[in-house]
Amino acid sequence: MPNRLAQATSPYLLQHADNPVDWWPWAAEAFEEARRRDVPVFLSVGYSACHWCHVMAHESFEDDDTAAYMNEHFLSVKVDREERPDVDAVYMEAVQAATGQGGWPMSVFMTPDGEPFYFGTYFPPEARHGMPSFLQVLEGVHNAWTSRRDEVGEVAGKITRDLTGRELSTGDAGVPTEETQALALLQLTRDIDPASGWFKGDTKFPPSMVIEFLLRHHARAGSVAALEMAEGLCGAMARSSLYDQVGGGFHRYVLTPRAGGPLVPHFEKMLYDNALLCRAYAHLWRATGSELARRVALETADFMVRELRTDQGGFASALDADSDDGTGRHAEGAYYVWTPEQLREVLGAEDAVLAAEYFGVTEEGTFEEGASVLQLPDTERLHDAARLASVRERLLAARAARPRPGRDDKIVAAWNGLAIAALAETGAHFDRPDLVQAATDAADLLVRVHMDWHARLDRTSLDGVAGGHAGVLEDYADVAEGFLALSAVTGEGVWVDFAGLLLDTVLVHFTAPDGALFDTADDAESLIRRPQDPTDNAAPSGWTAAAGALLTYAACTGSATHREAAEKALGVVRTLGARAPRFISWGLAVAEALLDGPREVAVVGPADDPATRELHRVALLSTAPGLAVAVGEPGAAEVPLLADRTLLDGRPAAYVCRHFACDAPTADPKVLEELLRG
Repeated sequence: MPNRLAQATSPYLLQHADNPVDWWPWAAEAFEEARRRDVPVFLSVGYSACHWCHVMAHESFEDDDTAAYMNEHFLSVKVDREERPDVDAVYMEAVQAATGQGGWPMSVFMTPDGEPFYFGTYFPPEARHGMPSFLQVLEGVHNAWTSRRDEVGEVAGKITRDLTGRELSTGDAGVPTEETQALALLQLTRDIDPASGWFKGDTKFPPSMVIEFLLRHHARAGSVAALEMAEGLCGAMARSSLYDQVGGGFHRYVLTPRAGGPLVPHFEKMLYDNALLCRAYAHLWRATGSELARRVALETADFMVRELRTDQGGFASALDADSDDGTGRHAEGAYYVWTPEQLREVLGAEDAVLAAEYFGVTEEGTFEEGASVLQLPDTERLHDAARLASVRERLLAARAARPRPGRDDKIVAAWNGLAIAALAETGAHFDRPDLVQAATDAADLLVRVHMDWHARLDRTSLDGVAGGHAGVLEDYADVAEGFLALSAVTGEGVWVDFAGLLLDTVLVHFTAPDGALFDTADDAESLIRRPQDPTDNAAPSGWTAAAGALLTYAACTGSATHREAAEKALGVVRTLGARAPRFISWGLAVAEALLDGPREVAVVGPADDPATRELHRVALLSTAPGLAVAVGEPGAAEVPLLADRTLLDGRPAAYVCRHFACDAPTADPKVLEELLRG
């Protein structure tokens, strides 16, 4: 059979290229072929780091008998959700509406017109726990298609009509207010478990955007409760097995064991999680001076550069949860867990005792087969820092010799935008020019490979070749956010220009007249519904990310058009903030910037003058929410915020402004600190 996935730029699709299933990529030709054959379409959506996607592939898609049945009675389409988030969003909405839950792999049966009529996620090879086997599902759908076609058509039509009637509007909600923010904080306080520092619930995802809202709210409103909650969340995550205690960086989520014991991680590592958390911990350090926050921010940044950076200068999407456990068997977490015997082999008896005590490694194990996940169970006991650093270094070196988890080398524009912002700011905060350079290299790649002359973005690339998939709203918004952060750190105004081009595309192609935003452009491929979702999930929604980038760009340039668009987009925060703050938390963080101004700082002086650098550093270390920073030579004015700014008695000067109305300039870093606190 033709190998239609062999030329894909998605590592996930390439993983399925040799399946006996006759997969098609998502394409108009696939649906035309389904019409010609008069068979339903089976859509399977997943991603390369998805554990249960690999399980279902091994159990069903690699099985010759199952594949033969699929090939005879269905046209099968395989989609990488990271490459086509629009397709994933539309059909996941249908899955969640029909079943009350969602997840990956996502399994959808639909008509050749793309109208869904039966849904699920993972199906086992044999029936168990009340769940039908995948083959039973296939047989049931085939029988319905051949003997009850009218009923299938009615169900598909009703589901499609329900989906297409869900367009959102910001209406006349207005911008978020002090009350919006206070009520959101109150609801978050009710959701937190004060004993553990985590939010309540058995599955715990890292709430990076909530932390950003809390830090900004503390900075603007002086809320001690907000800061304490941010510190509690960051401390709980950093000391748990969610955080890679040896190599830095965060896993996807942790589960609370029913019988007590340590939290059990799902071991995949995603670029977006680590970018967002790196920035959050850097901002926590900026607000508190926490040594733990400093260490975690830098270790997470180093993890991204060490393990996710590609040869082209961008950042790969993810590391798998699974790897070879040394016996040829793939197992989740095998790369990260340790037995006491393994500690003794690497560290020797004395340091193995220290490591076992410090990281919570037990003889019976805390994970599987006598192995333990690593955590910091005793935060009060003092240890020899140099000795612990040596232990970590030796464990990291030993772990590097283990079979490594697979890496999805696909470059996703949005997630690289998040990484650019995180690395630029972390590099600036901790005097790490290598991190700023890594951010600049990634930005260069996005401009060279992902961005065309019409300011349109390709969402993905692989090995320096664009994937041919149109960027969605989050790509434009997060890349613009990254470029603006990079300009603030480097003083290179070209990044503001590139951000403006991308945001103009947002205004023209993604924005409705009332200010609502769509996830896809008005000239993108037409699906059964134009996807639109303002709620934040694992990363900021395109909607709230666009609001933030538009607001920062307006602060850098004085553009009333972009500020008005940001304010209209934030109407949804006024609607959802008090009711569901954890799912609109980036919007709440942007609202804090809006309520604060946001403030703008223009630093003018020779680039090689230490006084210029000191004023610039003070500005970058300010906790003022959403602060826009521009720095440049006198008269250069690469960014409009710098226009007509002059030296002060021949010395470098800083201007603190709101809406381009500025206080008297100062050459004194301490005075600048006071101005930014006020």
